[in-house]
Parts: sequence; C-alpha cells; structure tokens
Amino acid sequence: MADLFQYAAEQEQPHTQPLATRMRPRSLDEFVGQTDLVGPGRPLRRALEQGRGFPALILWGPPGTGKTTLAYLLAQSFDAHVARLSAVLAGKADLLKVIDQAREQRRLYGRPTVLFIDEVHRWNRAQQDALLPYLEDGTLHFIGATTENPYFALVPALLSRAQVFQLEPLSEEAILTLLRRALTDPRGYGGQPVQVDEDALRYLAAAAQGDARRALNALELAVESAAPDAQGRRHVDLAWARAVLQRPALRYDRDRDAHYDTISAFIKSVRGSDPDAALYYLAVMIEAGEDPRFILRRLLILAAEDVGLADPNALVVVQAAAQAFERTGMPEGIYFLSQATLYLATAPKSNSTKAVFQAQAYVREHGAGEVPLPLRDASRDREALGHGQGYRYPHDEPGHFVRQVYLPAEARDAHFYEPSDQGYEAQVWERLRRWWPDRWPGAEASTDEVES
Repeated sequence: MADLFQYAAEQEQPHTQPLATRMRPRSLDEFVGQTDLVGPGRPLRRALEQGRGFPALILWGPPGTGKTTLAYLLAQSFDAHVARLSAVLAGKADLLKVIDQAREQRRLYGRPTVLFIDEVHRWNRAQQDALLPYLEDGTLHFIGATTENPYFALVPALLSRAQVFQLEPLSEEAILTLLRRALTDPRGYGGQPVQVDEDALRYLAAAAQGDARRALNALELAVESAAPDAQGRRHVDLAWARAVLQRPALRYDRDRDAHYDTISAFIKSVRGSDPDAALYYLAVMIEAGEDPRFILRRLLILAAEDVGLADPNALVVVQAAAQAFERTGMPEGIYFLSQATLYLATAPKSNSTKAVFQAQAYVREHGAGEVPLPLRDASRDREALGHGQGYRYPHDEPGHFVRQVYLPAEARDAHFYEPSDQGYEAQVWERLRRWWPDRWPGAEASTDEVES
C-alpha cells in the first residue's frame, strides 16, 4: 500500500527513476491526449477544475494512456487523504487497513479518503464485493484503473456504483509532444548534451503504438545506449533508434479485447472484399503469435457464411488450406493462410446460406408438418399405407427435373432461399426461375416440366 502523495514526491527525485516515471504530468496543463475526457468543458476536466468529489470512477484503457496520472490529478484536486493499492499485490486485508485509516481521517480531521486501485480487474469477485459497503456509506471515494474491459472484468454491483471512462491510445502527435518535452524538460534530458533526430523521434512515436510509457522507455534506452562523442554529446539518429527498438511492439493479447477486435476487423475486411486490409490484419495476428488454426477456423465459417454459393469452391479452397497447414505448420504455412484469405477476399459474396435460420424460425413457430405421402419411405409401408406412391424420380425425367410437391401442406407457401446475383449463384437463380416460377418468378417453365 502506498500513499499517493509519495507519488508526487517521486516526481521530484533525481534521475534515479525511469524517464517515464520522471516525466509523468504534474498538472492538467501537462497532460497530453484524451481530449474527449479532459478537454474544455468535458466531465473530468470540470471535476478537476472545480475540485468536486465523486463516489467511484473506473478508468479503462490500454497501458501508457494516462490512467494512473489522471487518477492522481483527480485525487489531488480536492482536499482528501489518498491511498493507493495495486490489485496485483494487495488483498482484502490491505483494503481493511485503508478503511481503518479512512475512518480515522474522517474522525480526526473531517477529511474524505480517495482509494486508487491499479489493475483492479485482477481482484476476484469477493475482493471487489468487499469494496461495496464502503462506497455505499461514503467511507471511500474510489478510482480504479484497468486495461481490461470492465463490463467483463468487474462485478456488476461495482459497475453500477461507478462511472466508467474509456481512455484511447495516444496519437503519434501526442506521443511526439511527450518525447520532445522529455528532451527539453530538466526532469528528462533538458540541459544535457543529447540530440535526437526528428525522424528518429517519429519512428519511436509510431513504434509505441499509442503507449506513452513505451515511447519514453524506448527514448531512454536509445539515449543511454548511444556512445558519447569526444565532446560528450549523445546523438540518436534513425538507424540507432531502429537498432535499439528492433521491431515495434504490437497491442495484442490472445484472449482479450485486442484479440477480438483484430479478428473482427480481419473478418469484416475479407467480407468487404478488401484484400489489402485483410492481409494487414492477418499479418498483425501472425506477428502477435495468434494461433493460425483459429484464423483458419474463422475463414472456414466465412467461406460458407459470406461467400457461400456465389463461389462454392471457396469452402474447398479453405478446407484444403487448413489440411495443408496441418501437414506443414509454420513458417511455410503462412502461404496457405494467405491463399485462403486472398481467395475469400476477392471472391463474389453471398450470405444466402443464412436462409436456414429463416427455415428454423418457421419450424419453431409452426411446428413440423406432415411429410407428403410420395416423399415418405417406401421400404416399410408402401403396400399398407401407400408411402412413396406417386413419387416421380427426377433422373427419369427430361432435364433431370420434374415439378412435384415437396413441402408439407401446412408449409406450402413458405419461402426461405433467395439466391444472390453474384458469381455462380447467378446461375442458380436462373435455374430456380425456370424450375419454380411461382416461387422465383421471372421466367416461364419449359414444356417438359409438369407438376405432379
């Protein structure tokens, strides 16, 4: 457990702290980004400027977007005792110590207590529930920070008592502002013989993927590892920034928001017939270590759901890619992922296979009708009950088609399948219009097609 006033003191320490820690904003004027939350007239800015109390806040966003800093600025904006817990290390016993301190502060000094819990999603249900009575009776004001979606990670009772504010990844320009400040501010490299080229700064800002802490850590590593020249000056150019960072880190997790957001963007890009976007998101997932079998399973579904009969070969191609991947694995398996992705992204699209859901809905509402006698199994009750009598075998008819009754009498007017006019399915549409002009109008039946 740590008092947040210790946080302020850490900002004044000499260069023993990491650059990202030393450069934390000390006021709202130094805070960069999140204008939707702290811009002029926005709710959190008004709370900061007016020093208003608040019962409970959840700050939700990726790492390095300012959650802890914003919590500190909010907490110090009104006269309160401030305590900090890390949900990674603290438990219910630590919470009870804070409660005792909060009661003492109120009894002796009449001061409220703000409790900041970092990574609050790591607390289990019982630990989160332990907060509730103290929020109800006003013992605590609460600020929680989380990188996880609070609507999944936190208990509903806590969410009902808290206002959730979402922080977004910082823009490259916002991160550039922070990097330039670190080079001029005495808390950083201000006044020191350090030169960082503009293109190197832009590379570090882009590679940070919206994470200010990551950008500042990369800048510190680049500066500290650069060999000083004869005058003691450290120079960081683009080549050195690339050498230090090697490759940008990706915002991706295998079982959380980035995973679901990226696969969603991938599927929507394939469905939207944009092969470049599809390959981009495929590359993100591969570079982040996503399971290729998961990607192939999603492509198999898409082949039937979004391409369907517009190109029946799509399912064959993806299934072949999945089988080929099982025989080779990575890294060569990337070719099969790419081929399946490109084939589906450039294929004609139809979602007519969803007609089965309309049929299911119909059956749920109306039940199953009686199977017409000619369609029933003739191997058991043909003689006694007439099952199968009157059935006309299509292959014995001209064109291998004969119009006869297939639907139960109760569902005679039901209609589910609507073929698209894309790819192969356009041919399907023409055949159905010839065969069943009453259900797919637009063409007359041929003379050799008679109704049974």
